[in-house]
Amino acid sequence: MAHEHHHHEHHHDEDSPRERLVRIAAATLLLVGAVLVERHTDWAAWQYLLLYLVPYLIVGWDTLKEAAEALAHGEALDENFLMSVATLGALAIGFLPGAETQFPEAVFVMLFFQVGELFEGIAEGRSRRSVAHLMDIRPDTAQVERDGAVLTVAPESVAVGEVILVRPGEKVPMDGTVLEGNSSLDTVALTGESLPRSVAPGDEVLSGCVNLSGVLRVRTTKAFGESTASRILELVEHAAENKSHSEHFITRFARIYTPIVVGLAVLLAVLPPLLTGAWATWIYRALMFLVVSCPCALVISVPLTFFGGIGGASRQGILVKGSAFLDTLSRVRTVVFDKTGTLTEGVFAVTAVHPEKLDGYELLHLAAHVERHSTHPIAQALLHAYPDEQDGCSVSDIREYAGKGLTATVEGRTVAVGNDKLMEELGAAWHPCHHSGTIVHVAVDGVYAGHIVISDRVKEDAARAVSELHAAGIGQVVMLTGDQQTVADAVAAPLQLDAWHAGLLPADKVARVEALLPQGTLAFVGDGINDAPVLARADLGIAMGALGSDAAIEAADVVLMDDKPSKVALAVRIARRTLRIARENLWFAVGVKLLVLILAAFGVATLWMAVFADVGVTVLAVLNAMRALH
Repeated sequence: MAHEHHHHEHHHDEDSPRERLVRIAAATLLLVGAVLVERHTDWAAWQYLLLYLVPYLIVGWDTLKEAAEALAHGEALDENFLMSVATLGALAIGFLPGAETQFPEAVFVMLFFQVGELFEGIAEGRSRRSVAHLMDIRPDTAQVERDGAVLTVAPESVAVGEVILVRPGEKVPMDGTVLEGNSSLDTVALTGESLPRSVAPGDEVLSGCVNLSGVLRVRTTKAFGESTASRILELVEHAAENKSHSEHFITRFARIYTPIVVGLAVLLAVLPPLLTGAWATWIYRALMFLVVSCPCALVISVPLTFFGGIGGASRQGILVKGSAFLDTLSRVRTVVFDKTGTLTEGVFAVTAVHPEKLDGYELLHLAAHVERHSTHPIAQALLHAYPDEQDGCSVSDIREYAGKGLTATVEGRTVAVGNDKLMEELGAAWHPCHHSGTIVHVAVDGVYAGHIVISDRVKEDAARAVSELHAAGIGQVVMLTGDQQTVADAVAAPLQLDAWHAGLLPADKVARVEALLPQGTLAFVGDGINDAPVLARADLGIAMGALGSDAAIEAADVVLMDDKPSKVALAVRIARRTLRIARENLWFAVGVKLLVLILAAFGVATLWMAVFADVGVTVLAVLNAMRALH
């Protein structure tokens, strides 16, 4: 049934909502004219039929044509077929002995059906536009430097390693590294983040961002088809392929339900008249039964709700790879976070300075000078904390002690920077620190001068992420890390996690996740590089800020476009709301239809009621589905 619906939708794309509106208006005027003529004349039934056929064909020709085409393809039982049979039957019923003509009703049923189609077309167009607008992130041209000139070319023709120019106001056409220029980038289309991001030479830029201020020269690192914007577009376009349980149910339901209803309508038209002889009455009831039974409201509104939910999530920088994953996301009961790069920044930084013989600034100053030529992450953290190390101080006699640290002469003083083993070797009386992280001890001329604490910073919104997940009714929030226990404790305790496990290899993480799986639907959140096996093993894999990591994008079911763990709670809320709207539509449509079907079988309902139970319910369900977009 679902594919039959798409079959009919495809045809209707040929006429725009405006054209359909014109046809509806023309048919309405002609219908009013026909009713007035009927009131004031005394013609034969066939003459009135010809009069009413004009508005009927103006508004219903498309539907009749598609019903005939579907019949020819062996796909008879779609809504066009049901509407055609019901309205043609209503036109013919007036020629049965003792029956009243139903010409105005027949035209009105078709008219109202077209009004429903108009609403559906507008709603679907709007939800598609919302995703298309969000995804309008790939530029049509790129400015590339070739043979000393700047050429405007199609982005597909730019090779990896070529240099492109991105001027203010232009979209970045492909991923690359900035060679020259400083600017701010608007990343809202990719991450949902409204704050512009500053870039300078050496920084990476992603396709789809808008350059706001300066001209950038960028060396491309990925081909156009492989770059971030293209990957996102691909993910969103394929999202429709992974159907949710609800959508599968609707498709199966429609396939079984429609033939049963048509069979019942035939029985209703034939069996009672054989006993009572009232053919006209029972055929009219059977036609009503057919109109009501049309499952448009379900077939249209449930997929539209999920499409809206996926569009609304991607607006917030949350890419869901299909409505099946939206379904899973709404049922999550356990969330497991990786630590480094997910709950923490994944970058070493100076988090505390504890001086003893000097002030804190001087301690950092001396340590940064000793470490100035080292590429070790600890050294980089010290240099980052003390950016003025090119201040002209003389540094000489740098000596490295393997696995322990360095010594150097700075402005005539011998400065040692390293771990406790180096301090012991030099005879400096060091003492431990109560902070967790890497402790860098400093001695000046053999006397202990204090220490600096370097650790991975917890992300600003990590605590908010955990509290929002708890507030959303998530039973367990767990952290897994390969780091040592003291580091894990220092991160997990302030965040109020329910459990955490340290010292794990990737295989151990998979085992821990498998142990938690029986406790309910489990989502694993990781930053990607080494988390691919766990992302694939969890019920739902969520990749964090993983635009750099192809392995994560492939393995994850949901991709968060920025580095905010709090987006996980937002994703759960969006998924639950989408499912709630889909369920509302399901129960509302089924409830109204059942009620009118029962009334129709007992002869209480009219054809007008039947029209509301079909088209009216569809319009209301579609309008309700639109809420999922926001």
